Amino acid sequence: MAAAALRRRAGGGGTAVLWRAQRRQRSTFDVAVVGAGIVGLAAARELARRHPALVFAVLEKEREPAHHQSGHNSGVIHSGIYYKPGSLKAKLCVQGAALCYEYCDQKGIPYKQCGKLIVAVEQDEIPRLKALYERGLQNNVRGLKLIGAKEIRAKEPFCRGLMALDSPYTGIVNYKQVAQSYAEDFQEAGGTVLTDFEVTNMEMAKESSSGSEDGLKYPVIVRNSKGEEIYCRHIVTCAGLYSDRLSEISGCSPEPRIVPFRGDYLVLKPEKCYMVKGNIYPVPNPQFPFLGFHFTPRMDGSVWLGPNAVLAFKREGYKLFDFNTGDFLDAVTYSGLWKLVLRNLSYGLSEMYRACFLSAQVKQLQKFIPEVTVNDVLRGPSGVRAQALDSDGNLVDDFVFDGGSGDIGSRILHVRNAPSPAATSSLAIAKMIADEVKQRFEL
Repeated sequence: MAAAALRRRAGGGGTAVLWRAQRRQRSTFDVAVVGAGIVGLAAARELARRHPALVFAVLEKEREPAHHQSGHNSGVIHSGIYYKPGSLKAKLCVQGAALCYEYCDQKGIPYKQCGKLIVAVEQDEIPRLKALYERGLQNNVRGLKLIGAKEIRAKEPFCRGLMALDSPYTGIVNYKQVAQSYAEDFQEAGGTVLTDFEVTNMEMAKESSSGSEDGLKYPVIVRNSKGEEIYCRHIVTCAGLYSDRLSEISGCSPEPRIVPFRGDYLVLKPEKCYMVKGNIYPVPNPQFPFLGFHFTPRMDGSVWLGPNAVLAFKREGYKLFDFNTGDFLDAVTYSGLWKLVLRNLSYGLSEMYRACFLSAQVKQLQKFIPEVTVNDVLRGPSGVRAQALDSDGNLVDDFVFDGGSGDIGSRILHVRNAPSPAATSSLAIAKMIADEVKQRFEL
């Protein structure tokens, strides 16, 4: 089996982190964290820093960390405007944004605090915009103010709007680089990252399994798709798109179910990127679960437009025609999905139409920047969001922790749902996970 070692190479927009294979030196650990996305790595890093006497591993099915959601996102450092005052999401986002900026400063990871305008283009959006402003103030978001059309033009010369909520504290960063830096911190603290290790089974060991007292000290066997094993005392899963399936392996409830939604972006042609300086967002419609089309500058100087939100037919399907029979059947046979679809039928059909026709997407963008034309944009990358959904068709909007059943149940903590903006909040979420681990496992 191979562990991942890190080495650094200077260049480009900052430090790059490269991975190379290395022989694994041990197979017994106190705690194994399953999933090397940004939340799993942040949690592993926090645990290793809090418990230096213990031995930790991160298990990742891909050949590098942050390969899926953590490496396929908008890169926005959110400020905490949207979330219900007093909620965990609001608190963690505000705390997480501050920790993210501080961490990037400490590590020399480049970011841009380019700000965000949430722009009202219709009169009936203004009351919702003002309500967002009040919500942001209650969440202690820094620097918020309402601005008029003239001030909008001063900040974004090509943007049109009646009123906007100005959030100067919003920024952008390369979250894959942040996640890989977490992995390096974890390794420097003595942790081991095992890549190409797809977990397929978790079970209690028999006393004789290891041929020694290790079977008593490390009673949990974690097995991968190749039949390879590691032994540990406790497991924490942060598996994103596969969080429900890993939970089921250990005897947990299949709910909340993960339903994958693909978000397709457009990109502005390089010669047109001058039209966007910072993030430009619409006023969200509370009837629908997603934020809508927005303009997002990137660390490499490009500008992403979107995304839409359509059902993905494969959990890691980043292309329009990616298809996996098992993933598809999992989604379409789930009653919760159909209840969600029927409640949002017109919205869903509109999203599917826009996914097929470039002109329909550009029409949405022209509400904010009328100068954008079909000739100014190209189809860009996609991401897949792990949307937790209950059997009543409700989007699970809060954190869900779960344990397994039987003897193994007391030794597993499943992070079933770490909702957006998990990347922004990752360091704050990690502290919460570490607290939960300490309480459950009595570390």
